[in-house]
Amino acid sequence: MALHGHPHRYRGFRFPFLHKAGTAPAPGEETIAAATATGAYAFAGLRFLTGFVFLWAFLDKTFGFGYATGSGEGWIDGGSPTKGFLSGVAAGPMESTFHDWAGAAWADWLFMLGMLGVGLALIAGIGLRLAAVGGTAMMGLMWLAEWPPAKHLSDGTASASTNPFADYHLIYAVVLIALAAAGAGATWGLGGVWARLPFVSRNRWLL
Repeated sequence: MALHGHPHRYRGFRFPFLHKAGTAPAPGEETIAAATATGAYAFAGLRFLTGFVFLWAFLDKTFGFGYATGSGEGWIDGGSPTKGFLSGVAAGPMESTFHDWAGAAWADWLFMLGMLGVGLALIAGIGLRLAAVGGTAMMGLMWLAEWPPAKHLSDGTASASTNPFADYHLIYAVVLIALAAAGAGATWGLGGVWARLPFVSRNRWLL
């Protein structure tokens, strides 16, 4: 995003405050301030919840807590985080490609590091732009794997798809982009501190 006049200022949510001490707020200013604060808190809450989704997926697949990954089937137990999902792809233009990737060590590592990185970035409120790029790429690949446009799978059975385009992977991608665009790490997070670090100030893509 363009920065004008203040190249090192973090352009996230900021609470408006009076320019002069003791100056009475203009009509409607308190309402605008309250709405801005509420929006900042809402985005911070959304950031935490989305971060927990990614971080929990990493932890469950790593240690096998018995939710999506059964006990004793975690990554540390020798299980593959990608094999079950990718080998089960049964529709879409990348079906055979995903089958080839299923269980590959490089795919497991990229997937797990991506989940961990996005989850930690969202929880801490730092690196949201990188998290948005990486998380959107992951969600895009998972969208291709489930391929919502297909009414039938490759074996002819009904796919049970409820929508020809939009699904939760796209929703997560939009949320990640929105959080980064809003600078949501500044509220209840380390985004403000992170933005003031010299190497981040010189490389704004790290925000």
